[in-house]
Amino acid sequence: MQEKAFIALCKVNKFILRKDIKRSVGKTINGIKITESGILAAAHLGGAGNVKKFLRSNGSQCFSDAYGTSLSSYLKKFSNYNVDNIVANKKAKV
Repeated sequence: MQEKAFIALCKVNKFILRKDIKRSVGKTINGIKITESGILAAAHLGGAGNVKKFLRSNGSQCFSDAYGTSLSSYLKKFSNYNVDNIVANKKAKV
């Protein structure tokens, strides 16, 4: 059930971030190559809105969680995953 919920969240985040994914994938921000999987992982950490702020500010606005983990670290750490099976869906459900 938890995995299904995670996939549903990724589908919703991919829908919310679809324009930012299109504009940003392949760019380098703060030395980090931007990928779709990195974007989706960062959205899981800090929410789609904070990912939008990061990408649209060219990295000058970077969210970190309560433990100090930054969006940048997730963008980098999760940059090489295949997320082709995640289809953008505004109303994804479990």
